[in-house]
Amino acid sequence: MTFTISDAAYATDTPAAKQAMYADLRSQLQGLLAGESDFIANTANFSALVFHTMPGLNWAGFYFLKGDELVLGPFQGKPACIRIKKGRGVCGTTVVEGKSIVVHDVHAFPGHIACDVHSRSELVVPVFAQEHIIGVFDLDSPLTGRFDEVDVQGVESLVRVLEAAIVAA
Repeated sequence: MTFTISDAAYATDTPAAKQAMYADLRSQLQGLLAGESDFIANTANFSALVFHTMPGLNWAGFYFLKGDELVLGPFQGKPACIRIKKGRGVCGTTVVEGKSIVVHDVHAFPGHIACDVHSRSELVVPVFAQEHIIGVFDLDSPLTGRFDEVDVQGVESLVRVLEAAIVAA
């Protein structure tokens, strides 16, 4: 099953349709990462795959933890904030809390960092290596309420594929 931005009212997709999309993404991602050990190449392909497959996104990419701040990594979308302090914004809060965060309306999130004024909702998933957070995968959408629990589970499953590739490298 292939989804595109033009699909009518993706927000009304059934959970089963979204789960099928994520299963397809996992399969494609496993193929992209198979046999490749370069972290930058893998995260670049990960970002591109998600950005060009999932409907309703205006940004998809990584921030990597360096000391007390997150530093911009491979991404797709408009230029982004380069450094985010741990604990600031949705990405920095994800690092502190150690769990995925969905924000249905970024304007209601205290301390939200507006890298793109067109973003309205956000999903951030932590990336782990050897049980330590090494960064986050961040998705932004120009649509309020774009992400739900099915998206959280789906994107977390994609990040687990990346984490497995990190361990294997």
